[in-house]
Amino acid sequence: MASVEYVNATCVYPGATAPSVSDLDLKIEDGEFMVLVGPSGSGKSTALRMLAGLENVSSGQILINGSDVSRRPPKDRDIAMVFQNYALYPHMTVGENMGFALKLKGVSKEERLAKVTEAARLLDLENYLDRKPKALSGGQRQRVAMGRAIVRDPSVFLMDEPLSNLDAKLRVETRANIAALQARLKTTTVYVTHDQVEAMTMGDRVAVLKDGMLQQVDTPRNLYDKPGNAFVAGFIGSPAMNLRDVTLVPGGVQLGNIVLPISPNPLSAAQAAGLSTVTLGIRPESFTAGDPGSSGLEKASEGLKVEVKLVEELGADAYVYGTLPGDPDGSKHFVVRFDGRVPPRIGDVLSINVRTNEEHVFHPETGARLG
Repeated sequence: MASVEYVNATCVYPGATAPSVSDLDLKIEDGEFMVLVGPSGSGKSTALRMLAGLENVSSGQILINGSDVSRRPPKDRDIAMVFQNYALYPHMTVGENMGFALKLKGVSKEERLAKVTEAARLLDLENYLDRKPKALSGGQRQRVAMGRAIVRDPSVFLMDEPLSNLDAKLRVETRANIAALQARLKTTTVYVTHDQVEAMTMGDRVAVLKDGMLQQVDTPRNLYDKPGNAFVAGFIGSPAMNLRDVTLVPGGVQLGNIVLPISPNPLSAAQAAGLSTVTLGIRPESFTAGDPGSSGLEKASEGLKVEVKLVEELGADAYVYGTLPGDPDGSKHFVVRFDGRVPPRIGDVLSINVRTNEEHVFHPETGARLG
């Protein structure tokens, strides 16, 4: 096992005008499961490939166990990588695929068999060792790719969107298996995904990237409860946080038809910065609808009014997509979570209340969290 550290690590592709990864500073502890997440083009896969030795480090360093590996070839880094497309040899059996790297290293047949058998047991592949990859399902092929990495007993596992080729149900099952396996093996793991649900459910910590820059790194819970900027706030969570530019007024901010009080710290920070507007963030679950015990469908005079444009019924929950008074045409819908047993209807005008101290306030230009 090993720690990993990016020290001002930068990667600029030949001919590019901007770095794909810029001055990345990130410390991954021994045995930690770190997830790199971000939209397409954020630099997460490039950061992983820099660690693997598949992309050049233009400046800065990458350390494994305190040793600079920035200029070492991949074979000398003691890492094992699991790719998105599995990269299995079609003419080899499952057992041969899993043990091939050991064979190249000159490991004896007996030791190879022992390691492959143990990995197959961990991954529930014991009955498939004599099959060819074409006879396996997508989930089974992914487990073979995992097994090939495990038998090498590397210091660091690198996983580049390993679940993206699986269907939704299998993806949920396999991500749970990977997380449980990593917790058992205690091998330092760096995992890349564009799926923030994967990131939140698998990582000990999550690093959020955008345009090659690290935005925030923290535990999933802290990222969700206290996003460091408006981008992280809008990216982490499904459905995404409601983000609106609002005007500061006496008593709080003007949101639709109400003046919403905001906490003293962000209010003081906004006033100290001389702001007249801020970006307000409220998660879909941070509302109560109507009076206690009601469905929230009454057209009350108090509370934030939301006109329902779309309802997504998901069983236990329903998500209402609506507009606020004064919203211009084409505005992004305001999303509110409802009890799925009593969902409203399209065209209803709801009266909802924002739960106290569940608002998030950001600088309207820099996006930085205020307070």
